[in-house]
Amino acid sequence: MCCPVCWATCILVIVGALNWGLVGFFDFNLVSYIFGDASMASRAVYGLVGIAGLLKLFTCVKKCPACCKGKDGDKGGTCCGN
Repeated sequence: MCCPVCWATCILVIVGALNWGLVGFFDFNLVSYIFGDASMASRAVYGLVGIAGLLKLFTCVKKCPACCKGKDGDKGGTCCGN
């Protein structure tokens, strides 16, 4: 079971990846469409996605201590099946 931070990180990374896919394939930015170009809300979404990407990068190298708490051995501890 993942901790809430790992779940939120995973969701934000997926949102960011889908948005970049839409930009790359269709020249359509969903975040800007929903929140407006360069609005405070869109900047917040981009910032959260960036932080989530850094956290996800961290869990690729080292397992999440909150997710590994109480687990035996080297099992579990990362989000989305990693």
